[in-house]
Amino acid sequence: MKKHPRLKNLLSFFILFLLTIFVLYFLLKDDFSNIISQILSVNIFLLLVAFLFSMLYWFFKSLVLYNFTRKFKDNYRFKSAFRTQAITQFFNAVTPFSSGGQPFQIYSLKKRGLSISNATNVTIEEFVVYQIALVILGILAIVFNHILNIFPYNSLLSKLVIIGFSINTIVIIILFIIAFGKKSNQFLVKLGINILTFFKIVKNRDKVLNDWNSYINNFHSGAKILIANKKDFILNILYSFLGLICLYVVPLWILYSMGDFTSFDMLQAIIASAYVMLIGSFVPLPGGTGGIEYGFINFFGVFIVNNAKLRALMLLWRFITFYMGIIIGGIALNIKERKKDVICE
Repeated sequence: MKKHPRLKNLLSFFILFLLTIFVLYFLLKDDFSNIISQILSVNIFLLLVAFLFSMLYWFFKSLVLYNFTRKFKDNYRFKSAFRTQAITQFFNAVTPFSSGGQPFQIYSLKKRGLSISNATNVTIEEFVVYQIALVILGILAIVFNHILNIFPYNSLLSKLVIIGFSINTIVIIILFIIAFGKKSNQFLVKLGINILTFFKIVKNRDKVLNDWNSYINNFHSGAKILIANKKDFILNILYSFLGLICLYVVPLWILYSMGDFTSFDMLQAIIASAYVMLIGSFVPLPGGTGGIEYGFINFFGVFIVNNAKLRALMLLWRFITFYMGIIIGGIALNIKERKKDVICE
């Protein structure tokens, strides 16, 4: 029997909750009082600055979605793009490999009048420019680490970074093939339908094949529209790049809020954060839970000797960049939009 979507979401959230409790136990069990003391002594104003940079990351992601969607619907509102991104963060957080956000984006865009093919196209293009920005920052982090020699190359963490970098690069290549490889897609679709027809899963082969070919044609026509203006495409990569930079400097402002202005600088924060993100991108658990924390503790542990301060930094960072997204996205998901706001779009 097929599970109800809400039940699946609750199950994913429950799994994430258990994973979080498990991780918190191992982080806090040896030095609970000192870690809590570090958290309670932070400068609230500087911590709000860290939160602001996290929100700027959301802003730039929303701007990319807004720009791509307006290629197909010129009265699409930035407010709707921001709300969609907030809820996307929620679904990405509670699903393995952040797989739940894209289907919601497609549903949200379709609700506002885009065809399925155009909505899918926008979602893929938005993901493509994000992946490109992620890989560019990964390359820059590897280059600067080579120059500055911050992290050793023979460690397990470095090998995990290379794996994460390779996976994200392969994802970009696959997405470009899906978005622009019309002939290869038609070949794969025809092969798949023939196999399904052979096993009598597909009854009307010609109709299904025609439907899929029509979908592919619409899909690739939309892809051509999206990249017709190369300046806009590059600009959206730049927006994604700036968004990630904002996200990567969040640990620095949290460090400042703890009264420490010397343990690491902005460049070191960006390099370490880029490595953490590359590792977290292939951890097959909701929110990369476990892998993200492991990477953060080990990379930022190079700069911070005080174990209680390091773990307090990680907990505050994880709350601002991850759990706040779940809270805000969950609230946005449960607040119904006014009908006229959807209709006027």
